Amino acid sequence: MIESPCIDVCIMDDYNGMCRGCLRTLEEIENWSRLSDPEKSQLIELIEERKSNA
Repeated sequence: MIESPCIDVCIMDDYNGMCRGCLRTLEEIENWSRLSDPEKSQLIELIEERKSNA
């Protein structure tokens, strides 16, 4: 089981549409519980890319 990347800093950025805490879009946050583990892993990789590009 892959844990959510949420860090309880839930502030949506109006500029890029991503949460300032976990760097997910609202759609990604809403869909998290429905994703398979491979899909969650892919999203975690995408979040890591977003962090390195920030």
